[in-house]
Amino acid sequence: MAARGQRAAVAIDAADRMALNRTPTSHRNSLAAFRDGLVALGYIEGHNVAIEYRWAEGNLGRLPQLANELVQQKVDIILAGGSNGAQAAKGVTSLIPIVTAGAGELVELGLVSTLARPAGNVTGFAANAPQSGAKRIQIMKEIMPTARHAAVLFNKSSELPTVLESQSALDVVLTFHEVRALGDLETALSAISKNRPDFFVALNDPFIFTHRKLIIEATARMPLPAIYGYREYVDDGGFISYGANISDTYRRAASYIDRILKGEKAADLPVQQPTKFELLINLKTAGVLGLTVPPTLLARADEVIE
Repeated sequence: MAARGQRAAVAIDAADRMALNRTPTSHRNSLAAFRDGLVALGYIEGHNVAIEYRWAEGNLGRLPQLANELVQQKVDIILAGGSNGAQAAKGVTSLIPIVTAGAGELVELGLVSTLARPAGNVTGFAANAPQSGAKRIQIMKEIMPTARHAAVLFNKSSELPTVLESQSALDVVLTFHEVRALGDLETALSAISKNRPDFFVALNDPFIFTHRKLIIEATARMPLPAIYGYREYVDDGGFISYGANISDTYRRAASYIDRILKGEKAADLPVQQPTKFELLINLKTAGVLGLTVPPTLLARADEVIE
């Protein structure tokens, strides 16, 4: 990317990210942020950088094939979207540097040795923040002070320990539903519907994110107030979200691409934690749920959808 003709690749992992001109606005924002980051560093697509795009087209199982195509193209760097994209890329190359954006548990997935010293060919910008899950419960208690029971949906999440610690301080009983496959998710949503908790909390995880539309539709049918980790949930009709700004991780990822092209090694670049968090509220959904969002919370929101 430092010279004309060099190529980077963007591997997008979310199941509904079909093609650049067909993606939902929130996903286009991530790529726009990445390009903005490149421009700020002097890289102009089509001028002194070429980018090969690959999309999952609704099927995460295609990611290893797509990642292998990028390797065959002999790209200089792979920008892998999310943990699934990073896993797919790592599975086909240990030589080409891989910079992740919006990723999750990189150490737990075996993609890096430690956050401080990745040691291999993978580094990047994570979107997981352990404290975010507990913060979501706190936000829901602001909206529903008398709520005493909440359902928590999780798979593998660094947020789980802080959520466990928070329940006594926030005076709420949490019922946990672990989901590892689609069948687990359907069973969990059925149980939640029957148990009728006061509200619902989704912890961040690629599997849960991929099936967010199913979750949003299910909680709407109950109906059940629900809070999620990323803005995409609210864009798709969910009530409220609080978590890292994924687009910001894409923007920051450009800096690592620049540093690697200038000679630094991915192994020596620490995985960076999120620095920008955002709160989104869908007032239309709040109205359907019969909820009034406190003015103090609305004032703190980064975006309010009317």
